[in-house]
Amino acid sequence: MIIEQPAIWLRWLYPRATWRMDKNERAVYLTFDDGPIPEATPFILDTLARFDIKATFFMVGDNVRKHPELFQRVMAAGHRIGNHTFHHLGGFRHSIKHYSADAELANELLHTDLFRPPHGWMRLDQYFWLGRKYRIVMWDLVTRDYSKWMTPEKVLDNVKRYTRNGSIITFHDSLKSIDKLHYALPEAIRWLKEQGYEFKVFPAPSDISNGE
Repeated sequence: MIIEQPAIWLRWLYPRATWRMDKNERAVYLTFDDGPIPEATPFILDTLARFDIKATFFMVGDNVRKHPELFQRVMAAGHRIGNHTFHHLGGFRHSIKHYSADAELANELLHTDLFRPPHGWMRLDQYFWLGRKYRIVMWDLVTRDYSKWMTPEKVLDNVKRYTRNGSIITFHDSLKSIDKLHYALPEAIRWLKEQGYEFKVFPAPSDISNGE
């Protein structure tokens, strides 16, 4: 079972994916998977705005289709957007043709260079094919906010226990998570700030080419 931090064998399986950013930099990268949805996204956006933080939202294309106003709100707030396929597909269940087509369908709405596979895995042929176009972003810490066995306090404890320099921290923009995020997200941000972490988003290709 893949829990809070990815196993070494999983990092070996996808070696060119981004699992963690600079370990020498006191910074973290907040990410939110599966949205946007009206039951969760507005609270997350309001919380991030209250603390003046930018994050990366790995969005499901069909949710963007259903809630374009939320997509525009995320964009207008200056957050980074990532592709999480159109139908939240599990890679092992689908051919490379079907999986990549679903990702491209999502990107017709998202227009991003970032991709994160639903459930944190995909077949190697999908990984290599999509890696030609996208920066594949995995995670250094999954808060497990989606689990019915987790309390808000335990979600916060995961952040405190596993965060380190360069951590890519994954929350979920979903119905399964929002009841825990009402407490855990603002408290996690407060704690991270107290520990001296800066909040960053992944550089855009133009930033990299310009040396920023």
